[in-house]
Formats: sequence, structure tokens, C-alpha cells
Amino acid sequence: MRLSTQSIWTVLVHLSAFALQAHAIDVDINSESSLKSAASEATYGAFKWYYGNETGQIPGAFPDKWWEGSQLFAAALNYWHLSGDTTYNEEVSMGLQWQGGDKGDYMPSNYSSYLGNDDQMFWGLAAMSAAEMKFPDRSSGYSWLSLAQGVFNTQKARWDTTSCGGGLRWQIFVYQAGYTMKNSVSNGGFFQLAARLARYTDDNEYLTWAEKIWDWSVSSPLVNNQTWNVADSTQCADDCANAGNVQWTYNYGAYLMGAAYLYNYTSDSKWLDATNGLLQKMSTTFFPHGNIIEDITCEPREICNNNEILFKGLTSQWLAYVALLVPSTADTIWPKLQSSGTAAAASCTGHNNNTCGVRWYQSKYDGWTGMEEQISVSQVFSANLLKYGNGVGPVTSKTGGDSKSNPNAGEGVTDSKPTYKPITGGDKAGASILTIGFVGGWIVIMVFMILGA
Repeated sequence: MRLSTQSIWTVLVHLSAFALQAHAIDVDINSESSLKSAASEATYGAFKWYYGNETGQIPGAFPDKWWEGSQLFAAALNYWHLSGDTTYNEEVSMGLQWQGGDKGDYMPSNYSSYLGNDDQMFWGLAAMSAAEMKFPDRSSGYSWLSLAQGVFNTQKARWDTTSCGGGLRWQIFVYQAGYTMKNSVSNGGFFQLAARLARYTDDNEYLTWAEKIWDWSVSSPLVNNQTWNVADSTQCADDCANAGNVQWTYNYGAYLMGAAYLYNYTSDSKWLDATNGLLQKMSTTFFPHGNIIEDITCEPREICNNNEILFKGLTSQWLAYVALLVPSTADTIWPKLQSSGTAAAASCTGHNNNTCGVRWYQSKYDGWTGMEEQISVSQVFSANLLKYGNGVGPVTSKTGGDSKSNPNAGEGVTDSKPTYKPITGGDKAGASILTIGFVGGWIVIMVFMILGA
């Protein structure tokens, strides 16, 4: 059991849940109607944690975990797209629009001073999904496609050649812990966004950037295109000579999804090789219990934080789209998604209200409670629904996509385009001090969690 900022009362509720378990979400993984019912249960459970539609609240706002709003809405988009249930559409539409900010680039003024490139990117991907699913543009404000383009344009302007020969930094501003790092999810997400924009718009600029991001990634320690290992991060201070090799599902998934889109768009064997290589490495890394997905870095020790709980649900959804976009991968992917979905359903027996857990491979409730758990389970159910969704793949501007394009969205925004300077000896020393302090604090927290478990 995790010990974090939760109250003693919440911890006691978690413990008591084992004695008060209800039936799990009942799902027949081979039944479309059963999957729709299960996805409805899980999505409802996720939205019980959302207050942005209430009087006096801000649509789409999650003050302490802003990026997670994008994942709630992405899960709801997938659920709507594959079930036809419009229950959450207005909340999704309003939240996605509101958090776009004044410039339509997901740099809202109330959060932009402390956002990372990955935070912004996830909202851009959610908007991209809305465009690809033909989620109706709002009658006023920014189109979903233009919001994705706004994110792309602001991140393109942050491409940093002062260290490591290129790449996006993890954080945007110099005062943020993590500014001296370049990481896989930021660059992999930017790569995926460029790939999806290329396919949707048929604009060569996006394809050129996707190639550029990929080529830099495989020239850095982040992506090894021989072993297909994807590392978590690398440091600017040593010019990205080494990498922190912590393994997370979504780092692989971000690059895998982009490669699959590019193969579907270009038929270039380079992208098929990347898709197959990344998928094979994921299969041997993140499925240690048969075909059930697991974030191996945190789940065995029960130390997953809220961010990390979302990773495998998000990755499950990406895997489903990979199977759709690159049909030769389907025989590998669908058994994994089906086993993961069945196990996830069995974890949803908490609190007599189908509260879901984290460690799906246990096939029982493990005492964890939160919006993140519900989102991940909703995502894996919707991922399985995609198998039954004839003709519901991601559209393009040539195959029915009608979200309005604005190739210049987000440009000219000075507060989201920091100017990078070359790394100096003082910067390296400061980065070392910051890193030591960050790692030291992280170790203390981990020890506290483990001893308290």
C-alpha cells in the first residue's frame, strides 16, 4: 500500500476495502455489448473525480495534476467514439477548449509557468484524437486540429540545439527541476504528434519534423534502434552521453504509435521495422505475467504515483490503434489487450462500487483508489472495443475529417518559447546540485514508501 499525501482516513478505507469487496466489473472480453457496459462503468467511476462542470469550478482544471485532465478527456473520447454514448461529450468539449488557453496552444495562463513539454503535449494529443474521431468542433473558439497544431508549433520553437544536438527538454523554463534533462516521453510524444498531423493534413512539414525528431532520438541514448530499448531520460550537462534506463510503458508507446502512423501514411519499411522492433521489446519487457500489461518499475513494489498509474492504460489505447493502423501487428497485440482487459475487470471489486486497482495481474482488488485507476481501466476496455469498431479508425482531412486547420496556430507566443543558451561550467555545476537534491529527496520518499508498505 502506498503512503503519500492521502489522509489516515483514506488509508484506513483502503485497508477495509479488502473485507468489503463487491463483484468485479463483469466483462466478456469477446462481447462488444459487454465491453461497452464495462467501459461505461469505468468511465463513470473516473468522472466521479471531476468537478470542472460544477458552479464556480474551471472546466478541465486539475490544479495539482494538470496533465491528467487530458487523460480523463482522452479516455472519454475513446469511450464515446466506440460506444456512441454522449454522456460526457459536453464536459469533454468544454474542458478541452477551456484549457487551450488564450493562444490555442495548451499554455493556459493559470498553469503555463510550471508546465513541462510532456504536459502540454498530452493535451495536444487529446485534441488530435478529437479531430481524428470527428468529435464536433465547438461553434466558437479553437478547432481541435488547430489546438494540436498550436502545440506542435510552440514545441517546434523549443527544439534545442545548444546541447545534445537537438531534442526537447523535459521542462520548459530554466527554474524548473528537470530543465536540464531531455526525456523520451516529451520527444516521443512530439514525434507522435508530428506523425499524426502529417497523416491527417498531408502537409510535408509535419512529416519532415517527424523524421527529424526520430533521427535525433535514435542518435541519442533515448532510443536504440538495434535493441529497441527506450530509456527514460538523458542529461544536457554531459551532452546526453548517458541515459537513465528506467523502463516505462508510455515511453515505448509514444514512439510506437508515431511509427505506426507513419507506416500507415507512407508505407515506408523504415517505420514498419520500428513498429515491429518496439512492439517486440515491449512484449518481452512489460508482460511478465503472461499477456497482462504491467509497469514493472513501480507495480511490484507498490510505489506507483498517480502519474505512473495512468501509463499502461494510455499505452493500451495506443496499442489498439497500432493493431488497426498496422494490421500485421494485430495477432501480437489483441491477445495482450484481451488478457489485460479481463484482469483489469477482476481488479474492480473495491468499496462495493466497482473501484478498480492498479496491479491487474493479480486479478483482484489491491486496495488502491483514485481517478487514475479508473481512467486506465476505461482505456483498456475501450482499447478492446476498437476491435469491433468497423470503420472507426482515425480519419484524415481526405477521409472525412472536418476539423478546421490553422497551420500558424500558437505562433508568436513569446511566453512559451524560451531562449536557450549554451551549457556552461556553472550550469553543469548547478545542474549537478539540483540533480543531487532531487535524487536525494526521491530516495527519501521511496524509502518512506517502502518501509511504510
